[in-house]
Amino acid sequence: WTLQEYKTDIETKHALWAKDLGLHAPTMSYKTNLQFVNELKKCVDFLNFQTPPNLRVPIDMLVAQAVLESGWGTSRFAEEANNLFGIRTWDKDKGVLPIGMSEKTPWRVRSFETKCDSVQEYMNLLNYHSAYVDFRELRTKMFKNNEKLDARKLIKTLHAFSTTADYDKRVINMMNQVDEVLMNEDWKKVDSEIQIE
Repeated sequence: WTLQEYKTDIETKHALWAKDLGLHAPTMSYKTNLQFVNELKKCVDFLNFQTPPNLRVPIDMLVAQAVLESGWGTSRFAEEANNLFGIRTWDKDKGVLPIGMSEKTPWRVRSFETKCDSVQEYMNLLNYHSAYVDFRELRTKMFKNNEKLDARKLIKTLHAFSTTADYDKRVINMMNQVDEVLMNEDWKKVDSEIQIE
């Protein structure tokens, strides 16, 4: 317990130090599903560099949600608003109106300066919005027990993220698809290394 507390304290101080460096988020440029996942992971690495460990979100859950919500980064909202998660705003001047919705619709899909900014906002929502208390409590329990954050358990706590009844199952399915994309790439690397030898 003492070692865990010491490690957490050091990592938190490191995150605050990193934040003060004024580094810039990586730009996300991609043409394929694999490139999208890799660019997204670079963004998460950058954000985690300046985020205390107890406020981080499991990367496999985050990536799967971004893939699901943005169609591998190709949706209109990803391209026009840099929004990878369908995050809404009630300020009509700060978002994009979904096609087919009336101008009287009180909300918009929020626009961000960069795609990485939308990832930061997603993390902020999970860390501070009252709708995600269950997520934070389960994450804290896992963290205190020195367990790896289990994305498949944590996604079941995000009831408010989507109105889709089986949202957690869809995200878990997407995690499996992302794993397949990454595994196929790993096999391609192994195959090319064998051919070179």
